[in-house]
Amino acid sequence: MSSILIIEDEEKISRFVELELQHEGYGTGKAADGRSGLEAALNGSYDLVILDIMLPELSGIEVLRRLRRESSVPVILLTARDSVTDKVTGLDMGANDYITKPFAIEELLARIRVILRNAEAQGAGNGAEEKEDPALLTSPCGIEMNTDSHAVHYKGRAVELTNREFILLRILMENRGVAMTRERLLSEAWGYDYYGETNIIDVYVRYIRQKTADDVIRTIRGVGYMME
Repeated sequence: MSSILIIEDEEKISRFVELELQHEGYGTGKAADGRSGLEAALNGSYDLVILDIMLPELSGIEVLRRLRRESSVPVILLTARDSVTDKVTGLDMGANDYITKPFAIEELLARIRVILRNAEAQGAGNGAEEKEDPALLTSPCGIEMNTDSHAVHYKGRAVELTNREFILLRILMENRGVAMTRERLLSEAWGYDYYGETNIIDVYVRYIRQKTADDVIRTIRGVGYMME
């Protein structure tokens, strides 16, 4: 059973998430400020941390910065609506994902499942003598992505992606073999409260293809896109 630490100072949100996680079978821990949350994350045996950015004592960004010095535990940031700077900063500092407030619990649970599934798969594939980098995503088409450093390579060549291109590509790589609808990609990459047209996904897929190759992302007619 996976164990998840919730670092959130709003008791109603913290308790709500805690109950939903326990209902799904997860073990939970809670902290209401950044300092005690950092201590719990470093000293506890947690498989994932849900980290609010606006915290007393230490901000969530500072907690993440200090945590990454010693731990690669997956982190999902809780950010305020439209706080683009916080999202970019958090991803650049090693957050695995983010979700904006207010959020649907189903979306949070789905993101947790993806991250834990990837962590489990990477752990199962580690050899006795050589361990894989948990921040490294790869695909058979030749793309390598480091989610900590945001470095992307295609067949050994460095690829410069914008933050939005990086997020979209990361989502596709984390869901390899899954046909992702434009609506789902829009929700995960832009946030569920984005009301723009879904054809923006087509635009950004084209940008990624231009910087790599046309066949790195497969078009699923009538559905959306998929990475093999």
